[in-house]
Amino acid sequence: MGDKKHLMVIDAHCGDGELQVGAIAAKYAKAGHKVTFLHLTAGEKGNPPDVPVDVYRDQKIRESEEACAIIGAECITLDYKDAEVQVNEETVIKVATQIRKLRPDLVLTHWVKSIHSDHSNVPKIVEAAQLKAGLSGFELEGYPPKYYSYLHSENWEDMEEYVPDIYVDVTETFETYLEAISKFWFVMNSKDFRYFDYYKALGTIRGCQNRTTYAQTLKFPVGGNIRKGKEIPGFPL
Repeated sequence: MGDKKHLMVIDAHCGDGELQVGAIAAKYAKAGHKVTFLHLTAGEKGNPPDVPVDVYRDQKIRESEEACAIIGAECITLDYKDAEVQVNEETVIKVATQIRKLRPDLVLTHWVKSIHSDHSNVPKIVEAAQLKAGLSGFELEGYPPKYYSYLHSENWEDMEEYVPDIYVDVTETFETYLEAISKFWFVMNSKDFRYFDYYKALGTIRGCQNRTTYAQTLKFPVGGNIRKGKEIPGFPL
């Protein structure tokens, strides 16, 4: 296990990361890497009309735990409120502390532009936490510094200017992924959006573009895919 890595998914709500990169996560978990989903909120305010918000919060957390168990990942849900995620010092410090405690090598998170403010705020928090977690000058509950890289994942609410940089073949774990996301009530029962159909179709479309059966995509931070050197990357002199 010495060469194994820790992949962490940091998202706004239970179900976001599972939908966006659940098949990628399952692929890496299957290969023996550690995978953790860190949800800032449960996403409890999308509750069904006959289910109180606090009851639905508990339900969403249970659903996420069930989905992550299928994926082979750990699941952590923080206590922030749905649709109220703020980019502030308290939140950044809390996430940075989790980073130092859990020590991921790579973080996957939302794209920076979204129709949902929680989604667009989370990558700002992840970027700010990168500095706090990585620099030794910040004292965070005694945990040693931990620097990490991050990439953005694909979500139907976050598509403005999202153009994939990375396609990952998830053919072998796509059925596992579909089983995992089916644990969420909103995925299977939403009247507003056909989540299950969309993400199954998206995996198929990205697979077509990748010349594989299924694929999920990722995107570098703005400017992060720039390569500098003496030659064309992948085309040595």
